Amino acid sequence: MTATKILAISGSLRADSHNTRLLRAAQKHTPADQQIEIYDGLRELPPYDYDLDTPELRPATVSELRRKVQEADGLLIATPEFNYSIPGVLKNALDWLSTDWTRTEGLPLHRKPTAILGAAPTNFGSVRAQLALRQVFVWTESDVVVKPEVIVFRSHERFDAEGNLTDETTVGLLQGLLTALQEKIDAR
Repeated sequence: MTATKILAISGSLRADSHNTRLLRAAQKHTPADQQIEIYDGLRELPPYDYDLDTPELRPATVSELRRKVQEADGLLIATPEFNYSIPGVLKNALDWLSTDWTRTEGLPLHRKPTAILGAAPTNFGSVRAQLALRQVFVWTESDVVVKPEVIVFRSHERFDAEGNLTDETTVGLLQGLLTALQEKIDAR
């Protein structure tokens, strides 16, 4: 049996991002039948441009991301919270992934099993950002995991100096989220 391929995207560009740390923790605590690849090209994606959004004109970085999403069995997206919403770089990536104006390629996010999680140093974690992200996925008709919700509040207290997730409750929720994502993938 081949491993389930999960593409993980952190909505943070910060080098010491707690959200990227969460994705590394997911790699460490993933079920044996999952393989998680962390996408690292978010910074290279140009701003969404309708005039370039065709298979022939799309920037190579966009085409590569679309290919990775289409080939993945599921998505795992970790988002910080900026101004009660998701970061612009994450929204930009989702805009590039939500289209097929030529009706020849298919929509990379359509019905894609997707799990959301997030971390922030505040007392509310990324709860509002995750809500905003769920709204985006209503439009794309992505198959989003509803529970468990992984909202890591006061995230600076949940990792050690080396970036390892040390909070056992968060580890358990993360494992539950990955299991729920696998169940959505298996149900397809």
